[in-house]
Amino acid sequence: MACGDRCSPAPGAGVRLALLGGFGLSAGDASVPVSAGAERLLAFVALCCNGNVPRALVAGTLWPDAAERCASASLRSALSRLPAAGREALEVGQTELRLADGVGVDLREARTLAHRILAPDAAPARAGFGLAAVEDLSADLLPGWYEDWTLLEADNWRRLRVHALEALAGAFVGARRFPEAVAAAGAAVRADPLRESSHAWLVRAHLAEGNPGEALADVECYERRLRAELGLCAPDRLRRLVAGVG
Repeated sequence: MACGDRCSPAPGAGVRLALLGGFGLSAGDASVPVSAGAERLLAFVALCCNGNVPRALVAGTLWPDAAERCASASLRSALSRLPAAGREALEVGQTELRLADGVGVDLREARTLAHRILAPDAAPARAGFGLAAVEDLSADLLPGWYEDWTLLEADNWRRLRVHALEALAGAFVGARRFPEAVAAAGAAVRADPLRESSHAWLVRAHLAEGNPGEALADVECYERRLRAELGLCAPDRLRRLVAGVG
């Protein structure tokens, strides 16, 4: 096999899609502006984890109020208006679309990171994870997008990353890496402010670091939020973590 055949780059090499914290398309080091319709087309295909996506499914999902023929025409129009980097990001067939090989997607990378942290034999505190891992797990998926297909994936991502952040927080507490433990638990709390287990890890991190006042303040803040939004009191098991503080 000739080197040119063996070493040729994948079709989408150098193209990246950002879905975390907001949509972005880049080619190399350059950001590529795209229309709102192109954003949704690229994001939908990128979120379909099974590879090939039927064109009818793309058209029906992105243009749900249009007749089938009109939705298909809208899809053809959106494909024709993609910038060069957007065209490189997709493989377009007669009946299906798929993300081109070599296209980087930040969500896929972050999911892989979360699964590595949550693996049964993982030792996050000894595996080189640190504040960079916390940052990679801290962004929401496509914030401000409210289509059903987006909200479902955003909720799935939130649950996965919160579990990974809690696992990091626990590992960091055990390794006495308190600033990282507070950062991981705090990111989990921001992702799901009503989740008791995330607050519990934040309280434990503050206490282990020697900051009981911050631990008590977090419990009281959580109590106020629970009461205001759900009419509930903080669970006794959370209160027991700060028993004797204050």
